[in-house]
Amino acid sequence: MKSYKIALIPGDGIGGPVTEAAWEVLGRAARGAGFSLEGTTFPWSCDFYERTGTMMPADGIETLRGFDAILLGAVGWPARVPDAVSLHGLLLPIRKAFVQYANIRPHRLLPGVEGPLRAGAFDILCIRENTEGEYSGAGGRVHNGTDDEVAVETSIFTRKGVERILRFGFEEARRRRGRLASVTKSNAQKHSMVFWDEVTARLAADYPDVTVTNYHIDAMAARMVMAPESLDVVVASNLFGDILTDLGAAIQGGLGFAASANINPDRTAPSMFEPVHGSAPDIAHLGIANPIAAIWSGAMMLEHLGEPAAAAAVMAAIEAATARGIGTEPGKHRTTEITAAVLAALA
Repeated sequence: MKSYKIALIPGDGIGGPVTEAAWEVLGRAARGAGFSLEGTTFPWSCDFYERTGTMMPADGIETLRGFDAILLGAVGWPARVPDAVSLHGLLLPIRKAFVQYANIRPHRLLPGVEGPLRAGAFDILCIRENTEGEYSGAGGRVHNGTDDEVAVETSIFTRKGVERILRFGFEEARRRRGRLASVTKSNAQKHSMVFWDEVTARLAADYPDVTVTNYHIDAMAARMVMAPESLDVVVASNLFGDILTDLGAAIQGGLGFAASANINPDRTAPSMFEPVHGSAPDIAHLGIANPIAAIWSGAMMLEHLGEPAAAAAVMAAIEAATARGIGTEPGKHRTTEITAAVLAALA
């Protein structure tokens, strides 16, 4: 029987229960499809940081390198550890070390879920550049704590980085409905964003079967609210993609449905799959976290591992549960109830 080694990082807050739920569903789907998942859990989190002074051990990256994929729950507990510490100590190092340059987030309404918009069906795939851009971490502060303090944050856009994420977007658009929306702010950012637009135009010649439309970030935010059904694949920089995908989660019914994948398209290192709802400290111990985003992220993991039948089975089970009204409203059902409904549909 084929087996895949999966690194489990539940992390903080609701990350634990939703990862547990996803792992149970994925294990059931794997057995049904004739393969197995071998999981190893790592306790790296804000709790780990308070005990050790680091978000993960010095050899954490090399430890993870031997796995086929990583399933992450949620990272962050800002009341105890600043977000800048937890993010730069765990999530960003993994993305960068494993060259997970494509962050993929699907946005559509599941059956039985009512979003906040009076809109028809939409199916948007947001692709966010994941390793450079505005989150490169280049910069610094001088004259700290004085009236002359200065903070500089420098965005880094390389031709290699911009071209590979756009080409990834073109390929996804070619597999879907043949429409690509490239998002910049080139009317105001005359260097990095004009550069992005130029690379888009150059690559478009290689994909004559894909219709390309350029949007400014503010116009795209408005379009996602006013006409989400008009969008197919949306490609944006690290910061713009981060913002747009939270908007995408909102129009699809909330963060409880926000799945994502951090992909290394070259498969030279493991990819990482995570819900993007955060650790939700306010409900972390109430047992009402929605595990659907984590389960959906797990389905994306199965797809990436080359198990499309199992991935499709998991998605069909999620949709069967939500069609019955399970997990469609925040706090209405407990985490265990939603998990049980998905498992029952999977069976």
